[in-house]
Amino acid sequence: MNRITAAITAVQGYVPEDILSNEDLSKLVDTSDEWITTRTGIKERRIMRNGASSDMAAAAVKQLLEKKGIDPLEIDLVICGTVTPDHPFPSTANILSDKTGMKNAWSFDVNAACSGFLFALATGSQFIETGKYKKVIVVGVDKMTSIVDYQDRTTCVIFGDGAGAVLLEPNTEGLGVLDFLLHSDGSGREFLVQPAGGSLNPASIETVENRMHYVKQEGQSVFKFAVTNMADVSAKIMENNNLSADDVNWLVPHQANLRIIDATANRMGLSKEKVMINIEKYGNTTAGTLPLCMWDYEKQLKKGDTLILSAFGGGFTWGAIYLKWAYNS
Repeated sequence: MNRITAAITAVQGYVPEDILSNEDLSKLVDTSDEWITTRTGIKERRIMRNGASSDMAAAAVKQLLEKKGIDPLEIDLVICGTVTPDHPFPSTANILSDKTGMKNAWSFDVNAACSGFLFALATGSQFIETGKYKKVIVVGVDKMTSIVDYQDRTTCVIFGDGAGAVLLEPNTEGLGVLDFLLHSDGSGREFLVQPAGGSLNPASIETVENRMHYVKQEGQSVFKFAVTNMADVSAKIMENNNLSADDVNWLVPHQANLRIIDATANRMGLSKEKVMINIEKYGNTTAGTLPLCMWDYEKQLKKGDTLILSAFGGGFTWGAIYLKWAYNS
């Protein structure tokens, strides 16, 4: 019997209409288009003025189901990667399932920051591989503008809002998720963190006055860690599967910083033409980056293409997934 693998059979993204450009940001903090572009590669990002993460996720999932002609009741499981849930509880995946009519699915959130979609995809794939489920929805969504401090020029220029979703179904042709390498290291927690709002620092007048409910980042430490580990894990998954640069059709990298993306591609021996990049349009949407990349590039993907998905995030968390694309658009 052929091995059952979890294939992505559809992808759909959603980004809000409102655009926040580098010019707009230069009116809020001491920065400039040139400063942001040279350091990050970002030109603009999308912002959701009203609504929550579940609304963006629901928009992506509804379009995904319509595109595939699937009844929401057919979905077995929903996994949502996010660090900007609607509430600490219930999970955003629960709310998303209700808003989209996926009443027969059980659902939960994965919190792995910018590696959220990667961790959720690896987890979802296991339920398909075991034969337990036939249809699993994996979502990456973040409303980063809800936790970004627009007085902090080191973080507010990086992040944007967005969502992406994929459908996983069984495959016996050797397509889909073939391998993954995932890592976490909690000793890096202080370098990229939202300090308050949890059980360590519950919300109080002091935490609000001290702006502790916003993302805090130690930029240099995060950059050094990301450059090394995202490149290492991407090269390692190629090595483990005897893949050369010629074998890889696409790198799907987390969109945090163009220099980190370039370093990863260089380590893998890939030319720029093989690297998915949309950071200039959306900035860093945290768990949304990987599915939004695949959505943007969907029409260029061919059945059988080899993709390496790679990410890093707060935690620290990082990893890579090796998959073969399962359909032609």
